[in-house]
Amino acid sequence: MDLFSTKKTHLKLPDAELTYIADFLPKKKAENLFESLKKNTNWQQDTISIFGKTYNQPRLTALFNNTGKTYSYSNITMYPEAFSKELLELKQTIEKISNSKFNSILLNLYRNGQDSNGWHADNEKELGTNPTIASLSLGADRVFHFKHRQIKSERHKITLANGSLLIMSGAMQHNWLHQIPKTKKIIKERINLTFRQIY
Repeated sequence: MDLFSTKKTHLKLPDAELTYIADFLPKKKAENLFESLKKNTNWQQDTISIFGKTYNQPRLTALFNNTGKTYSYSNITMYPEAFSKELLELKQTIEKISNSKFNSILLNLYRNGQDSNGWHADNEKELGTNPTIASLSLGADRVFHFKHRQIKSERHKITLANGSLLIMSGAMQHNWLHQIPKTKKIIKERINLTFRQIY
């Protein structure tokens, strides 16, 4: 039995390439991976400064790579742990499907509906020009919003289901912003793995 689905849906957007695989991981495999990552990852909660005030980042994070490269965003610098065998095999599979190379995985743990990730783009200089970001979702469904920087009518959203894979490529990180907003609904935990190349 094939453990990974390759049935792709290409979403047509101006100035971007976006591909969604709804059932990339079978439900049981996704559940097992979620439990393994939740238990075995050294999660951290960083602080962020907004207009001179310091807040806890509204999610937990972790960084993995075998290069020792740090990753910085929003005045936060993350230091990596080495890939586990499980993550390395997953990375290699996603590289084949996305036709891209990745050397790092940034993990986010959303503990409930109040954990979130505000409007942003993955356009840090260490990611290079037109980076490909592959995002694997585990656990609770969350709604992913994205909007064009210049074309105000271009606003969309998609529900990222358990076991789904979203691949953002082309010039998307330069022309679009995305977010996982807060929700008042009772939402269980979600882990998001974002595969990226750090130069």
